[in-house]
Amino acid sequence: MRRREFIVGLGGAAAWPGAVLGQQPNQARRIGVLMQGSETEPDYRSYLAAFVQGLRQLGWIEGQSLRIDVRWSAGDAKLARAYSAELIGLMPDVILAATTLNLTMIHEATSTVPVVFVAVADPVKQGFVASIRQPAGNLTGFSLFEFSLGSKWIYLLKDVMPDLMRVAVMFNPDASPQAKFFMAVIEVEAPSLGVQVIPMPVRAFADIEPALASFAGQPNNALILPPDPFLTLHISLIADLVGRYRLPAIGSIPNFARYGGLMAYGNTVKLADQFRQAATYVDRILKGSKPSDLPVQGADIYGLIINLKTAKALGITVPLVVSGQADEVIE
Repeated sequence: MRRREFIVGLGGAAAWPGAVLGQQPNQARRIGVLMQGSETEPDYRSYLAAFVQGLRQLGWIEGQSLRIDVRWSAGDAKLARAYSAELIGLMPDVILAATTLNLTMIHEATSTVPVVFVAVADPVKQGFVASIRQPAGNLTGFSLFEFSLGSKWIYLLKDVMPDLMRVAVMFNPDASPQAKFFMAVIEVEAPSLGVQVIPMPVRAFADIEPALASFAGQPNNALILPPDPFLTLHISLIADLVGRYRLPAIGSIPNFARYGGLMAYGNTVKLADQFRQAATYVDRILKGSKPSDLPVQGADIYGLIINLKTAKALGITVPLVVSGQADEVIE
């Protein structure tokens, strides 16, 4: 397995194989970072840059007081598990874990190394922390989604598709440990709406189009895309495919609707801001605080985006009561 790490210079972020932030480990505190996504994606690189910038503003200087080892899991459970073990083996003072997948692997690998997490759905429900105010253990951080979103997605689809009969929920079982919680909420709500819920697991890129093509062949069907790092990596492709197969769909990230999906409803907090906030928790831990002393912080700013151009192409008339709720309408 090829090791990939990350250097952030004074002028910005750039990826380099076989290098680390800082060259004086004897003088530096050490941070391990397990990132979601790929280091080649500008958005994910910007999240890491925001974290490093936040640390710099708090007085931590790469190469002097700080060393950062970064790994990228790319929504791959095997990579996440291997990199978790690798990072812990480097004996860091604290680890930053992004997304539920990466946190799950880190949590399985250590109960002693302090961990700050970002972009994790309901960490109490998933058993990562004892409570929001008193996390206990070695984990704390910043949550991004609530599982109750599942009910909002299916109700929005029913509002724009009164004849909706079946809804598929696409997820990668290996990359999205939290999918079962979203699925449970959707399955509770569906019977009252007369809707059948169909799981649509996809484990590889090649699985996506056949799954969509098969499901889209039936009338009154729609698709839900819950938060999933694997799906996020391919969200532009998925938006293209649901358009090609004329499948109404709602996603959890804004870009899904902007790329051509029918709707997106989810948290509108900028992930870069969470990474920047995470730097403050890492700073406090490096200065002596315990994760159990730092309450979990949530992000509860949600927004709806509707793509009316897509709705028109699908022959869907979006009721005014729905479009009136939208924070963004794409004509």
